[in-house]
Amino acid sequence: MTLRIRAPRATDRPEWERLYQGYADFYRVTQTAAMRATVWSWLMDPAHEVEGRVAVDAEGDLVGLAHFRPFARPLAASTGGFLDDLFVAPEARGHGAAEALIASIRAEGIARGWSVIRWITAEDNARARAVYDRLADRTRWVTYDIRL
Repeated sequence: MTLRIRAPRATDRPEWERLYQGYADFYRVTQTAAMRATVWSWLMDPAHEVEGRVAVDAEGDLVGLAHFRPFARPLAASTGGFLDDLFVAPEARGHGAAEALIASIRAEGIARGWSVIRWITAEDNARARAVYDRLADRTRWVTYDIRL
């Protein structure tokens, strides 16, 4: 599959929404149109910290998305990049879209002088973890949430 990775454009919104809804469905997260509109507004605002990349196939269709942002690392006295969301349409999986999206964000991190690209995934997300295990080092950290 021939892929191109680029920033999302205003005209991508319908396809991006389809993908982002698929991502929410995968993780069984209730997501409203208003929530997607908020995230889309962040992606379209160059002053907002959240940025995105999309994977586009040879026909010009969006087949994957990734959202990322910088984060401060006080203990390391550096800035890292956090990959918040990564999703590839089921019909496009296994063709390198996840790897290409991660490589694009890695290149951004290098260009910006970030010290690390970090992300989390569900423990039972075996297919994605097989990709991640090839591209990155699994850490020993356990995450916690306090719901507010």
